[in-house]
Amino acid sequence: MGKSVKKTDKKTKEPTTRDCTVHLHKHMQKISFKKRAPRAVRVVRQFAAKVMLTSDVRIDTKLNKFLWSNGVRNVPRRVRVRLSRKRNEDEDAKEKMFTLVQHVPVESFKGLQTENVRDE
Repeated sequence: MGKSVKKTDKKTKEPTTRDCTVHLHKHMQKISFKKRAPRAVRVVRQFAAKVMLTSDVRIDTKLNKFLWSNGVRNVPRRVRVRLSRKRNEDEDAKEKMFTLVQHVPVESFKGLQTENVRDE
């Protein structure tokens, strides 16, 4: 095959913002009632880490309230989130970047796709 060239993650680690939809319902199959809302928070955290390539993921309080809004048992089927990769201000942090996950209220999830959002 030949030598594998190691790619640098220079362009992937720049600050960026995206709107994504997380389909929680498919992750709640066969999960007992008392573990559903905590599992939903964990699923959103794993999704953000995978998409934004950071291990430091911070979930906004409004998103947490939305996930818990119907109680521990009845988690919303889908949630629209804004994933913002930002620079870590703390100098002695082990990661240079972190991801902030915020809730984006929508009327319907029909036809929504992942979109890049202009940073303010």
